[in-house]
Amino acid sequence: MRFLIVASAVATLLLTAPAATAAPTCQDRNGDTIRCGTPGAMPVAWSLTPQQLMDRRTSRSIPPSLDQLFGLFCVIGGFFALVLLMPRFDGDWDEQEGGDEERR
Repeated sequence: MRFLIVASAVATLLLTAPAATAAPTCQDRNGDTIRCGTPGAMPVAWSLTPQQLMDRRTSRSIPPSLDQLFGLFCVIGGFFALVLLMPRFDGDWDEQEGGDEERR
């Protein structure tokens, strides 16, 4: 019975909590989102013109082609293959095999 009372109290508190509203966002002259009231921020609800939006979208960088991605995959795979081919390191860097006998 106690569990039911506690559960209903928690549910009531969560359901009656006020909704959080986000602060308005502004944009700068380039169309990037920026906090309102900072230097360079445009007024609330200001946005770029459709022509400026189209110019900005066309000036973005071109994504890599499948050939470039395959080449990158091969280079990274080759690097990992070289790492896997390295000898095991046992931590005895100070002593070489047979080094003590030759020094005496």
